[in-house]
Amino acid sequence: MVDSRISKFAKVLVNYSLRLKKDDFVVIEGNILSEPLLKEVFKEAIQVGAHPFINANLEGINEIMLKQGSDEQISFVNPIERAFYENTQAILTVQGSNNTKGLINIDSQKLSLRAKSRNELFMSMLNKMASKEMKWCGTQFPTHSAAMDANMSLWEYEEFLFEACHLNSDDPVSEWKKIHDDQQKLVDILNTRSHFEFKSKDTQLTFDTEGRNWVNCDGQVNFPDGEIFTSPVENSVNGHIRFSYPAIHMGNEVEDVLLTFKDGKVVNAAAKKGEEFLKEILKTDEGASMVGEIAIGTNYNIKKFTKNILFDEKLGGTIHLAIGASLPETGGLNQSAIHWDMICDMKDGGEIYADGELIYRDGKFII
Repeated sequence: MVDSRISKFAKVLVNYSLRLKKDDFVVIEGNILSEPLLKEVFKEAIQVGAHPFINANLEGINEIMLKQGSDEQISFVNPIERAFYENTQAILTVQGSNNTKGLINIDSQKLSLRAKSRNELFMSMLNKMASKEMKWCGTQFPTHSAAMDANMSLWEYEEFLFEACHLNSDDPVSEWKKIHDDQQKLVDILNTRSHFEFKSKDTQLTFDTEGRNWVNCDGQVNFPDGEIFTSPVENSVNGHIRFSYPAIHMGNEVEDVLLTFKDGKVVNAAAKKGEEFLKEILKTDEGASMVGEIAIGTNYNIKKFTKNILFDEKLGGTIHLAIGASLPETGGLNQSAIHWDMICDMKDGGEIYADGELIYRDGKFII
């Protein structure tokens, strides 16, 4: 028998996050460990009259390609996968695997090559999402590997996930609609301001948002969600920021990252662990050392850092910055094969100023 919360999970994903309708072609992708959720989403999609397709991944396939493939093979973009991006109305990506560290020993140059080869698809997807031609949602299925990364038992992780997603509520959709309304009030205020300053321990960062939009993240692209974000004017970012938590990219953990920016570009990058990997990724392409996103986490149902960016970037009382690609709906222009989010805690003395006015202190808005 399927856990009733998994059925509720699927209903929210199909009817709220993806907003599937009759005749939509939807690709449902994930590891076979997430089979219970994949099946429930498939069933729910059938019930609304959509055309679902399951794209199940086998553990270790990417590792084989990156370790044994030639540069030509690593760079090859599968025409079947390209067809998914060109013809689907919706994609659901369900994270969940036996081993979250499967790519940790891959040469960083091969990871960069793989990312660059897929940049066209990546940017096409972002643009289609921004224009509402395509819907995408990413979520997580509770697995032992994710639980271990978070220092939890599987049962504890399940409870953590359902609470973060508001799935323990009698009516999760109503909860997410309320979150949307509350966050929209903040977005409307931020969109009237143009110069921002973020301050925290070892952090003093300024940037401009003239002509850019702040975006309300309310569970329709990530699930769970809970953030508001923008893309800064590319050459306006100046100062330095120290990230409180390990910055994780493709399974690699880079600890105690300190980035210094001048006129939008990283001019110094340091880390206590993984500095070589950090610097290699920053060299992926011209846009990889620029800021693509700056955001404020607003999900206070997420109580702890879990080494999973889906949850961690939403942590209430934090900010995050992504090097690399801008998200088109903000009006951002930076293009890159990279989009790497890094998180800074603001709960102990953190401040945000907008056009000189203090609007956020110790992890919470005061406007």
